[in-house]
Amino acid sequence: MRMTPLKLFLLLLLAALALTVQQLRPLLQDHHSGHLLLIYSFLPRLAVSLLAGGALALAGLLFQQVLHNPLAEPATLGVAAGANLAVALVLVLAPGLLAFGLAPVALTGAGVTTLLLLLVARQRLATLQVILAGMVLSLYAGALSTLLVLFNHDYLSDLFSWQAGSLSQNGWESVRMLTLPLLLCGGLSLLLARPLALIGLSEQSAASLGASPVRVRLLALLIAVVLSALVTSQLGIISFIGLAAPALVRLLGVRHFSRQLLWVPGFGALLLWLIDRLAQTLSPAAGDVPTGAVTALFSAPLILLLLSRQRIIRLPQAAETVPACGASLSAGRVILLAGLLLLAVGLSLGCNRQIADGLLLAWRWPRMVGSLAAGAMLAVAGVLVQRLTRNPLASPELLGISSGASLAVLLLFMLVSQPLPLLFPAAAAGSLLVTATILWLGGRNGFQPQRLVLTGLCITSISGALTSLLMLSGDPRALQLLSWSTGSTAGISAAAAVTGLVQALLLIPLALLLRRVLQLLGLGAATARTLGVNLRQGTLLILLLAAALTAAGTLLVGPISFVGLMAPQLARYSGARSVAAQTGLAALLGATLMVLADWLGRNIAWPWPVSTGIVCALLGAPWFLWLLRRVQA
Repeated sequence: MRMTPLKLFLLLLLAALALTVQQLRPLLQDHHSGHLLLIYSFLPRLAVSLLAGGALALAGLLFQQVLHNPLAEPATLGVAAGANLAVALVLVLAPGLLAFGLAPVALTGAGVTTLLLLLVARQRLATLQVILAGMVLSLYAGALSTLLVLFNHDYLSDLFSWQAGSLSQNGWESVRMLTLPLLLCGGLSLLLARPLALIGLSEQSAASLGASPVRVRLLALLIAVVLSALVTSQLGIISFIGLAAPALVRLLGVRHFSRQLLWVPGFGALLLWLIDRLAQTLSPAAGDVPTGAVTALFSAPLILLLLSRQRIIRLPQAAETVPACGASLSAGRVILLAGLLLLAVGLSLGCNRQIADGLLLAWRWPRMVGSLAAGAMLAVAGVLVQRLTRNPLASPELLGISSGASLAVLLLFMLVSQPLPLLFPAAAAGSLLVTATILWLGGRNGFQPQRLVLTGLCITSISGALTSLLMLSGDPRALQLLSWSTGSTAGISAAAAVTGLVQALLLIPLALLLRRVLQLLGLGAATARTLGVNLRQGTLLILLLAAALTAAGTLLVGPISFVGLMAPQLARYSGARSVAAQTGLAALLGATLMVLADWLGRNIAWPWPVSTGIVCALLGAPWFLWLLRRVQA
């Protein structure tokens, strides 16, 4: 029997109603405070879940229609993260501005993020690179927000709960804030239904029928940004509703935009209502569970299921190669880069009497050696991923491999009382599981880049959701795990540093054994097959090695971003053209970047340490956006 939108809508409605009635019964039986909880907590939360779900789904649909991009939604474009960062900054630096309310602050942050995204994208709004830019902006904003929480943990402990997407209510204020804007934005969207449908076909058709494509796009973008900012200002970041609801409606066969405009907000409202009721069901056993975290846990697997059953729209690709700088690799250049690594090592170890006496050396050399080994392994993993996908903007963290290792370690800490002996096997298993998922989803479709990136985004979201749940669980190890999950080198022991160095020395040379396969894959799949390359076997070996390198590096320093992206490109700019030269030079540069980031993290805010991963994100995100803009040009 074919599933129709109405049938699925009714099934979700019945499930949500059943859970709601089950949770409503104790309140009705409580004659003391039940009435107050019902009026000022239960019903406002129910109303907010419906309003926020509908608003996020509508915003996601508008973003996707305007950008011609099925992966666009407030979370993937960085709009929600920008609004969240603006609110966090005002809370810390200028709390007096809150007299005007959270909505203007969040709207400013969301607007600035959208402008940055449009500046980077230029005219290529439909390309996968727009999603990558949005993900990087989210990562950058998230790094700054995490930095604020770490530095102001005593009086910003509730900020982490709010950032995770909490629907807890103690009145009807949020309902009043969301109702009128949602009605206005919904009405405007209905008025724009016809021109937006024409733009979805072609801008020439829209212009020939009297619609102004530029004005329609700008107005629709404004509506989507306002909806995203309002929901974020009231509830924090709730991801994937804007992606899951439109994808679900399309999967059910609704193709016309005007019909999607009617179904998508309803499905978004039902999804968030149902997920919030499930979160409330878990609350007695797990404490107050943020709905935003549970949304990622439920919606991300839904997206993975949709990926396995459907060929997603092939997005136009921007240039797959970064313009070469014209330089050629020379011995002098290699010596200079090696000198930079030695300088970074000297800065990291220091040069004073305490170092000479060995008082500080015992504390500093493990984190220096660990940073060096992790940077080299992540850089080589980046070379493998970029060569395999023929995409200079790919890296292990964007494919979710590092998040898989991080997720496995987090689960190990939550489930095992003595996790230390099992850390590396767990990280390796997590990376391999993600790799297997990538192979399963992408192998039948030629490893489409958009499919790989969306898979990585889902896994990263699941990892972030579990991190948020652990932070809010009251576990005393939570703050330590938060520090590790942001890329901390402070906890690297001497044994871990030596183990990581040995792993780097064993794994990196294996990449050189695959240099012929990698070199021929750069010529295209058809050419490589003609020259005798077994594509499936070669792809499997490359992904397995990338997973092992990423697992080892992530276990040492946590899920570090941008090293696996920056080091291979810097190696290209330095003149490394062959696989062997790029692998060796990228390992050298990755080690240098990590050691320098560790030194900067120790000194830029002394005496308060800054996690190496946050330093890498703060330095790497602007560089990535510049690289992306150059590729788009």
